[in-house]
Amino acid sequence: MSESTTTIETPDGPRGPLERWFTLRERGTTARTEVLAGVTTFLTMAYIVLVNPAILGTAGMPVASVAAATCFAAAFASILMGFVANTPLALAPGMGLNAYFSFTVVQQMGVPWQVALGCVFVSGVAFLVLTLTGVRQLIVASIPQYLFAAVAGGIGLFIGFIGFKDAGIVVANPATFVALGDLRAPGAALAMFGLLLIGALSVWNVRGAMLIGILATTVVAWLFGMVSVSPEPYSLAALTGTAFKLDLAGVFGLGGSHGLGLMEILFVFLFVDLFDNIGTLVAVTKRAGLMDSEGRIPRLNRILITDATATIVGSLAGTSTVTSYVESAAGVQAGGRTGLTAVVTGLLFLATMFVAPYAQLIPLAATAPALIIVGGLMLLPLTEVKWEDPLAALPAFLTVAMIPFTFSIANGLAFGITAHAALKIVRGTVEKKDWFLLLLAVLFVARFVWMGAT
Repeated sequence: MSESTTTIETPDGPRGPLERWFTLRERGTTARTEVLAGVTTFLTMAYIVLVNPAILGTAGMPVASVAAATCFAAAFASILMGFVANTPLALAPGMGLNAYFSFTVVQQMGVPWQVALGCVFVSGVAFLVLTLTGVRQLIVASIPQYLFAAVAGGIGLFIGFIGFKDAGIVVANPATFVALGDLRAPGAALAMFGLLLIGALSVWNVRGAMLIGILATTVVAWLFGMVSVSPEPYSLAALTGTAFKLDLAGVFGLGGSHGLGLMEILFVFLFVDLFDNIGTLVAVTKRAGLMDSEGRIPRLNRILITDATATIVGSLAGTSTVTSYVESAAGVQAGGRTGLTAVVTGLLFLATMFVAPYAQLIPLAATAPALIIVGGLMLLPLTEVKWEDPLAALPAFLTVAMIPFTFSIANGLAFGITAHAALKIVRGTVEKKDWFLLLLAVLFVARFVWMGAT
């Protein structure tokens, strides 16, 4: 009986390179399943190729170059994740952080986009150092889990608000700050069409609903003469508009009104990336059944080192912070269990790079619906907040509200962490391990005082 069992468990034939590297059989999958899962993941997150350039383009960055940089960064990061961490996790420039890069750092703070790219590079190096030295565990342990969820929800509202604004559905109003725009205007009407189309495709579980919706809305815009279609011959020169344009000297030379702003920028890039990763890793690895019996994520350091490396390379290519994508769960749902899924997704992004410069033909009204829907989907983590507990509810609400209301992820983080620390002190539940949390709160209070004095 034992011999028969041994025979059944012995692999048929020699183990190929894919089998050996990705341990397909051990995880109960096949190369075919992994390829299909990789294609599925790509289709669900390919919208970033169009949306990221639209957002960073408002910061004055060349749209065609950003599109190419987006594809390259997503390809490099996903392939690296697959080979180094053997995890079905795809990466690309993160939503929320690209908005912070463009709308807050560049447009509000007046930092040149080249210097902002330098800040992304430095934050990536800092992330790498913190991971290698183990400080990352200290940071994660000091921040309550519900604030992770609150930051995600706040960024969702932030992104959604930007989408409504880009579409002309929400406009400025001197009496009420914001108001409903003219829905009969071409841009708003087109965005409403795109919103309905993407929503319909999503509820029908159509793979790539976001990408299909953006492209279909763009076609409608072309048909009605809302876009000037003048495609130029493809040229590799178009890809060099952002590559290696980061200004590191400018980062450390930020002074005057940017003195404390530099630390704020680095803090947001670093911490939001960290929060994004932890939340996404938990969701995807749990769904894939890759967590161990104690709820720990295997190869966590490799995953975070890959993420940090991807952010560094992405800044060199010319895009904002690269992070793990929760859309990877779609590939896991399709059967992906190994890094081969991520490698396939990365190869598809690499192929897309050669048509990326044409992303500049996509109007804002076509990408705005994607922002609105992505923003809505990012509210799901708010269900993890214990709203019946004031210690969690108040800081979480302040975090969620202040991000879109002040157009700043940093302000949301500052209000949430400071409120949590203050309430723990009032309740008398501060512990020795909370010293880092209290330090962060003190720094945030100092930041508010400094902002009020300038």
